[in-house]
Amino acid sequence: MADSNPSIEDLRLEEEDRRDLAKIKTRRRIRLALVLLLVLIVGTMSLRTLSAPAVKVATAEEIVASNAVLQASGYVTARRKATVSSKFTGKVTEVLVEEGLKVTDGQILARLDDSQIRRQAELDEARLTSSKSALREIEVRLAEAELNQRRSQELVASGVAAQSQLDADRAASDSLRARLAAARDEVTVAERGLAVTRQQIDDSVIRAPFTGVAVSKDAQPGEMISPVSAGGGFTRTGICTLVDMSSLEIEVDVNEAYINRVRQDQPVEAVLDSYPDWKIPGHVITPVPTADRQKATVTVRIAFEQLDPRILPDMGVKVSFLDAEAAAAPARTVVRIPCKAVVGEGAEAAVFQVEQSKVTRRSVQLSGKPVGDECDLASGLAKGAVVVVEPGTRLADGMRVRVAPSKG
Repeated sequence: MADSNPSIEDLRLEEEDRRDLAKIKTRRRIRLALVLLLVLIVGTMSLRTLSAPAVKVATAEEIVASNAVLQASGYVTARRKATVSSKFTGKVTEVLVEEGLKVTDGQILARLDDSQIRRQAELDEARLTSSKSALREIEVRLAEAELNQRRSQELVASGVAAQSQLDADRAASDSLRARLAAARDEVTVAERGLAVTRQQIDDSVIRAPFTGVAVSKDAQPGEMISPVSAGGGFTRTGICTLVDMSSLEIEVDVNEAYINRVRQDQPVEAVLDSYPDWKIPGHVITPVPTADRQKATVTVRIAFEQLDPRILPDMGVKVSFLDAEAAAAPARTVVRIPCKAVVGEGAEAAVFQVEQSKVTRRSVQLSGKPVGDECDLASGLAKGAVVVVEPGTRLADGMRVRVAPSKG
């Protein structure tokens, strides 16, 4: 039977095994050294990055410039817009308008409860009839009194009757004439009262004041409506809001420092935020002759050369103001950056371009006047380049920087 217990000789490593073990240990030491070196490099770079100044950056964009002398933003507004209400407080019985519905001038939009007004009209009609009957009675009695007066005159002239009889008949005629005038005034008052009541009946039918489109529906049948706010917020002040789509125009606020670039009838190019690729021609109606001291701006009214169903009230719009030569000139491609990224002026103009966490000072040539807060470059920078905004005097060519995270 063989001995199953291992001997010392069996436990000894062969020479080849010892060499393999030494190689494994060497590889482990190399790997550990590489890891330590990598950690050291990363730590050094992190420390250098943290010590580098943080900068705000912007990307140079290539756009098709419209040769504008000024740009501003605003909104599409309607010069003719009305919240249609009633002339008196009443209960809504019927609403015949919905949002988006086109209406014509005089079209019925809603009806109010007119039952009480109609009862009042019936009472006024009865009063008018009574006044006319009283008037006819006085006219008959006056005719009789005048006949008696003529008879008395003839009798007094012939010496048969006394003068006192003639005086009494004359006084009776004059009294009836006065009563007749009063009765006629009462008839006139009754007629005008009836006309007022009938006008209220007509006013209970609310009609469109002009041709337009209903952009909101503000009341429902059963609600109370009033031309003034009342009832603790439970009373409506309008049936709907109408907009005359033919009166659409643009209102923009222009910084008062640049208002000298705007003139009446100046051609403009508008771009709606909803349709950024659609350029809409227009012209300046007039700058409103007053400035907002809080915002230091002047409002400018702009007309569309041609209206389009896609143009809606309160849409955001950007407007480029052109001059006569710029309007006729072909569009050109430019590189645009924020003006705050440019340091120096004229031939000394330059920007700091960020490349691989370092800034490089590059000379640039500006093209034309600034467009709002942005400047166009004729040369010196390619599209997509990242430049430092507001570099100040702290940066130098070749300095390492870190990009500050953008807000929002």
